[in-house]
Amino acid sequence: MDLQYTPEDTAFREEVRAWLEANYPKELRERVSRDQYTKEDFLTWQKTLYKKGWGAPAWPKQYGGTGWTSTQKYIFQEECARAETLPIPPFGPSMLAPVLMAFANEQQKAHYLPRIINGTDFWCQGYSEPGAGSDLASLKTKAERVGDHYVINGQKTWTTLGHFADWIFVLCRTNPNARKPQEGISFILVDMKTPGVEVRPIITMDGGHEVNETWFTDVKVPVENLVGKENEGWTYAKYLLVHERSGIAGVARSKKGVERLRKIASVELDRGEPIIRNPEFARKIAELEIDLTALEFTELRTLARESQGKGAGPESSVLKIKGTEIQQRITELTLEAVGVYGAPYFRGFPSESGNQFPIGPDYAHLAAPTYANMRKTSIYGGSNEIQRNIIAKMVLGL
Repeated sequence: MDLQYTPEDTAFREEVRAWLEANYPKELRERVSRDQYTKEDFLTWQKTLYKKGWGAPAWPKQYGGTGWTSTQKYIFQEECARAETLPIPPFGPSMLAPVLMAFANEQQKAHYLPRIINGTDFWCQGYSEPGAGSDLASLKTKAERVGDHYVINGQKTWTTLGHFADWIFVLCRTNPNARKPQEGISFILVDMKTPGVEVRPIITMDGGHEVNETWFTDVKVPVENLVGKENEGWTYAKYLLVHERSGIAGVARSKKGVERLRKIASVELDRGEPIIRNPEFARKIAELEIDLTALEFTELRTLARESQGKGAGPESSVLKIKGTEIQQRITELTLEAVGVYGAPYFRGFPSESGNQFPIGPDYAHLAAPTYANMRKTSIYGGSNEIQRNIIAKMVLGL
């Protein structure tokens, strides 16, 4: 694997960096730093990227993608992390779109893909249920065929940004008498404005509103919203999860997180000296950087496979495990570095037991909420325990 950037790659990096500096709105960067962005911010940034022709770097060119090499995609991710741009939610561009490209009919591709890439529709994911998270095959939300519609009843939970979403892709049980739990499941697209769809907020411990529970009560969905074949949705769900797990690795943004951590540790003091000079804390950062470098090389090997026309496989589970563990360690060390300034405060719902307003330097304000929020990363996309089972079976042959 050649790790040297070509002159063309270097020129591409300079182009991306210059464009981001000129076109990423300063006010959006400030809102993101305060964790106060909105649905409109997401869609505005997506539309800006689309106008430039960069709306979907990973898509094939025939669907509006960039046609970039794997190296260029990697450089683009690094530069977006460096510029601290608002991440584009993965649900439409990175998770649903590959499923549509692989399994949807031509009419569905022609309708939905352009609306994803141009920032018209905001999507969310309807997978997890109470009692059906890592054991997703035990889901109970059902879709009954009635004439030219499906009637959906059930509940999904942890619907990230569901309160922003225009559409949701839902796994439903269409054959309750199937031999195996994985059979009899279908992949259906649902307009969130359909009567009977209700989104209820789940307020997290820091007062934030990112996740929701979504209820379906006699929701009528046209049969043409079925993706692929009825009762074969489990195949599509697994295909989607491979793409989700690869994206969860988040190497570029973790590198930025370590850079931010180093800056904080160079300012915050321990007995009159910067914390970064504390041998124990310095050791923790060094170990973190070593693991992150190893993960980066693993991701580069995966990109090399993709550049040879080989799709992502069980190695996505490796990326997911190590990527999420590293993300959590970054937030742990950041919270440790800011010390008492990391005392939680309540962003949306002040409580008698916490501070209504943050104290200390700006870089400390989100340390505790981010730490708490990142506990989920080792669970979503299939828990890390499940990923280890996949590696044991698919890689080690156990």
